[in-house]
Amino acid sequence: MDWINYTLFTLGGAPVLLIDLISSLLGLTCVFLAGRNSKYNFWVGYLYTAALFLLFWNKNLYASLFLQPISLTINIIGHWRWTHPKKEEESSKGDLKVTQLTAQQRVLSVVVVLLLSAAWGWLLNTVLPNDPHPYLDTIVTVLILYAQLLSALKKWDCWIVWMLVNITQIILHISVGHVFMPIVCGLYLVNGIWSLVSWRKLYNKENK
Repeated sequence: MDWINYTLFTLGGAPVLLIDLISSLLGLTCVFLAGRNSKYNFWVGYLYTAALFLLFWNKNLYASLFLQPISLTINIIGHWRWTHPKKEEESSKGDLKVTQLTAQQRVLSVVVVLLLSAAWGWLLNTVLPNDPHPYLDTIVTVLILYAQLLSALKKWDCWIVWMLVNITQIILHISVGHVFMPIVCGLYLVNGIWSLVSWRKLYNKENK
């Protein structure tokens, strides 16, 4: 699979591989469709998960690699929930309508994310002490999984979490010297802001 290591161009002295570009384009397409309330985001999401699996395998990032089956499972659950809602959960179009977390659920979410990130960061720092930013690394991972779960449940709050993911990812990539990925994460952030507003309109429309 030599094509995975094929370098398309360099940016700021850092090589941008073909698999980097494929993963970025699939990821951007996936979140763009999700932000437009399109169920087809899940089909792109399956391809995106496969591309990330190859990307992390190629770079020996095994912690991220092993998370892809979890992401795939959440994607499958989300696909089913969006297309097979309960009667009381249906929107006017027959798909799953947008809802949001309660204030108590939001507080609990913050506590759980912080505790899991701290515990996972400590474990990562203990087992793999060469990770330059173990706690930042783990909070990004925990936020991604939580954002995926909220997206699968079609919670408006997912876009707030995705924006936190994008911001922390930009910080993480810059801190380790990446040039291409901060730009991609910046595009994710712009889409997240747009989707936050778009889903709020859907929420107001579907929950009158």
